[in-house]
Amino acid sequence: MSVAKVIEVISKSKISFEDAIKQGVSRASETVNEVTGAWVKDQSVEINNGKITSYNVLLKLTFVLKASSKGKSK
Repeated sequence: MSVAKVIEVISKSKISFEDAIKQGVSRASETVNEVTGAWVKDQSVEINNGKITSYNVLLKLTFVLKASSKGKSK
């Protein structure tokens, strides 16, 4: 049996939404094991003097929890 958990991650990029998604998934995968999926919950841009300065995404990342050793016989 597998059990998964979902966390939210906010990521920014000066390049594009796609780059913000890639950076968010990459960075989260450095500290969270078994990331199996991502969903873009929200996206927005920051604007300065009429130009986009930052692409922002709110990601929901799914990862599988490790099996517990409780109740297992040795």
